[in-house]
Amino acid sequence: MKGAVGFFGVFLSFLSACGNSSRCLIFCDFCERAFGSPSMDCLSLIVEKICLPDFHDSMLLLNSTDWCIWDNVKSLYSNFSVCTEEVSDCLLIPWPNQLVKEVFVNIHYQYFVECTTEEFSDPPPAIVFALVITPICLIPMMVSLVVLKTKNGDGTS
Repeated sequence: MKGAVGFFGVFLSFLSACGNSSRCLIFCDFCERAFGSPSMDCLSLIVEKICLPDFHDSMLLLNSTDWCIWDNVKSLYSNFSVCTEEVSDCLLIPWPNQLVKEVFVNIHYQYFVECTTEEFSDPPPAIVFALVITPICLIPMMVSLVVLKTKNGDGTS
């Protein structure tokens, strides 16, 4: 009887739409109570109440001039990304999803809109010329080498 109850419990755990870590059980229990089941609405609320405040608080500890320096924000950004991914995984919602994309766009708009990007420019004309002319010159030389090496011993091919 005890084995049958254990099997039944394991079987029911596969039917529930929830991850299996203790943190997942907390998220899923909350979603069950508030929304009836894990859903995008529940994910939105958890991201808004748990992941975003941690990120916002950490960003506010930095000067706004430091927001544009990747080395200063990459761990904060990564932690936020991991938080959204873990919650999505717990609720068995695919990640990334539209909600997470929108949250990241909002974060970029709020914190990184003033950051300048490194503009790439064309190299000097001498470099472009060298990079273009080198293969142009090498191709006829390589063809000549192939022809010379494949000729028969009598000089005819």
